[in-house]
Amino acid sequence: MKISCGQAADICTRTQYRESNVWERLKLRLHLARCRKCKGFSSKNAKLTDLCHKAGLCCLSEKDKQGMKRRLDGGA
Repeated sequence: MKISCGQAADICTRTQYRESNVWERLKLRLHLARCRKCKGFSSKNAKLTDLCHKAGLCCLSEKDKQGMKRRLDGGA
């Protein structure tokens, strides 16, 4: 049931994007209860995610990505 700090960081990031399952979140909570460094990482990661949402940052749509790829490849 123990996880490494690397695994905790991965689960922490996926949890912020709602991509982790219940079992992973439980393991993360247990790890954060005993690891100060990961607890700090988790807190900073949550703040960064919140700031990105507040700033209204977004990704390109698939259509825009394809158009950019065509232009970069030399197409019209």
